[in-house]
Amino acid sequence: MTNQPTNQSTPHVRLDTLDNHSELVLDRPDQRNALTPDILAAMASLLDQHAHRRVPLLLRGEGKCLCAGFDLSVCKGDDGDAVLDSLLVGLDTVVRAMREHAMPVVVCAHGAAIAGGCALLGGGDIVVTNQDAKLGYPVVTLGISPAVSVPFMRLAAGDGTARTRTLDPKIITGRAAREAGLAHECTGTPEQALPHVREITADLAAKPAGALIATKRWLNEITGPVSHAGIDTSRELVGSAEQRNLLPRAWSR
Repeated sequence: MTNQPTNQSTPHVRLDTLDNHSELVLDRPDQRNALTPDILAAMASLLDQHAHRRVPLLLRGEGKCLCAGFDLSVCKGDDGDAVLDSLLVGLDTVVRAMREHAMPVVVCAHGAAIAGGCALLGGGDIVVTNQDAKLGYPVVTLGISPAVSVPFMRLAAGDGTARTRTLDPKIITGRAAREAGLAHECTGTPEQALPHVREITADLAAKPAGALIATKRWLNEITGPVSHAGIDTSRELVGSAEQRNLLPRAWSR
């Protein structure tokens, strides 16, 4: 297969266009692919660029994990509240774009998918992780609400799991995430996840694109429009006394 990155100038994220699918790649392994407003904006732009291709899309991360969540160090300074708000809005935009994408989206959640990284799973039609991966939403301990993730998570895993996982900041294993419905398949090791995801993607690519598009459109119609209440709830806490007091804990880690 040929590999033709379509946007090499975009920092820390790229779209690799292959013969039978595309790969949206978080490429910031030294920072565990932590998300910034610029990265989220680039992801949204690249998703839009891919919209014309009638092939599956694979979301993955370079290095040891999919994504460790927001890079909260960018929230330091006088404009910290505005940056945090931008992160939340950008995340919501990306997950919605993945979910509304015409072709199936497959997510490789190897190693870890934490907080905002775990929220990305809500945009996937098929999610693969590994048994000992770390997944979860620990952000309530920093005065930030993971409510932005709830509308997507409840569609994937049900109301009970969405309630438990967002209220309980505990990190769970990939095996537990598979049992809870946050992931659909689970490999033994992180190294096995990407080859398995590419097999799934290739199998989807071999199916008639028109039938896949019609099926995904109908599935989205059944579930109906995704509520904006989650992002509104998360944004309401930005700038609160609690959030400003607790968030600096992330900077000292």
